[in-house]
This record gives sequence, structure tokens and C-alpha cells, in this order.
Amino acid sequence: MRNRVLSFVVLWGSALGVLWFFRATGALVLVTLLSALTLREFYELLRAAGHQPIIGPGVALGAAITAAPWIDPTCAFANYLLPVSVAAVACMTLLRPAESRVDALGSTLFGLLYVPTMLAFLVKIVRPFPGDTIPGDGRLLLGLWLIAVVKFCDVGALLSGMAFGRHKMAPIISPKKTWEGAVGGVIVSAGIGALIAWLCRDSFPAHFTPLFAALAAVPVAILGVVSDLIESVIKRRAERKDSGNAIPGIGGFFDLTDSLILTAPIGFLFFGLN
Repeated sequence: MRNRVLSFVVLWGSALGVLWFFRATGALVLVTLLSALTLREFYELLRAAGHQPIIGPGVALGAAITAAPWIDPTCAFANYLLPVSVAAVACMTLLRPAESRVDALGSTLFGLLYVPTMLAFLVKIVRPFPGDTIPGDGRLLLGLWLIAVVKFCDVGALLSGMAFGRHKMAPIISPKKTWEGAVGGVIVSAGIGALIAWLCRDSFPAHFTPLFAALAAVPVAILGVVSDLIESVIKRRAERKDSGNAIPGIGGFFDLTDSLILTAPIGFLFFGLN
């Protein structure tokens, strides 16, 4: 617990420092880097589970998919990048032994769809957009709203579970998670979402009032829990406790970003962005 809290503080402090000095550019670099590192760990888990993804080229394509909305805000390039990546992976699988080609194709493409394609929506949230009506650092603050709602759900669920947890949510997948903890986490997320929306009311879209933010935080937090459980399913299949050991008390980069994967697209939708 001590290492987890320390890592939480250091990560938030480092991220806020990067955002303060480098603004949107810093955020976009961080998201792209985390996406690539997450995808690599994702592929390593699949390999530990007996699959044979094409790791190196897959990670490179994944980084490009995540960064595409930043490189080309009009998304003309981004719209074609995923199909081009599918074609590239399909060609590379022909170089694999015959018995592993289908597995290599499926596991590599699954990684590209599940990690960078989803996290690219976080890039779409924070990128500057030509003719944008959101003032100042509004997009950056929206990205921080999403991350805070998701991550404070984890904190609320942990504390609520320790205090009130009685009924296991998914004892085979994640034995420590309880329904009481999940409810507590969602309530905390709603409160954090409303608070940030009130504090940043001059920078957020007009429709994103504290009430709307609190209501939007509920499905975001729930999807964050589901996203975390999906990672647990993959880790159990790979017989791993964590996706890596890069972050003391937390594990790997996939353990850090797991709850953002399913929530980035719905956050983009709720923000009403282009």
C-alpha cells in the first residue's frame, strides 16, 4: 500500500508538471508513449498466454494510430491508418510459420484495436483543433477530468471496499473487488467529476455543468471498472499478477492505463467534441 500511494503521488506530480510546462504537446506525447508501452505489455501477456503476436511492428503501428489525430487534426490520415495497419499486419503474418499465422494475425490486430485505437480518443480530447470554440486549456482540462474520474473511482473503490466490502464482484477474476467498493468508487467519481466541472466552468463546454458532469461520471466510472476487469481476465490467462514491474506498488503500464481504454471514447462522446 505504501509503494502504491507513493507511486500515485509521484505519477500525478510528474504528469501535472509536464502538463504545466508543455501543455497540450506534453499531454499528447505522454498519451502516445503510454499507449506504446501499454501495447507492448499487452502483447507480452498474450504471448505468456500462448499466443504469438507480432510485437515490434505491432507496437510501432500502435504508436502511429494513437498519435494520428495529433499529427492530422482533420483525421483524414487517421481514418486510413487503421485499415493500412490491418493490411500491413496481414502481409507480415505470411512470413510466420504456417501453424502460427492465424494466431499472429488475430492477436496482433486485437491489440491494435483494443489499446491504441481506443486511447487515440484521449488524444482527440486534448489536441488543439482549428477553429476550436473551447477556450484556453479547456481540452487539456477535459482530459484531466476524465483521468481523475476514472482514477479516483479506483481510490474510492479501494477505501469503500476496505471499510464496507462484503459481497465479491468477480471472485474468480479479481478476488479483492466487491460490489460495495464499486458503488463507493462510482459515488466518489461523481463527486470528483462535479467538483472539477465547477472549478473549470469557464473553460469547459457550456453543456458540461457540474450536474451533467456528475451524471456523466457514473457510466465512465462503471466502464473503468469493466476495463480493469478485462485486464484481470487477460492477466489470469497469462498467469501473471501484474502486467509488468515498472511502477512500484502498481505494476506495469497496462496496470496504469487499463481503466482508460474503454472510457476514453465515451468521454469524447460526453464532451461533445469534434
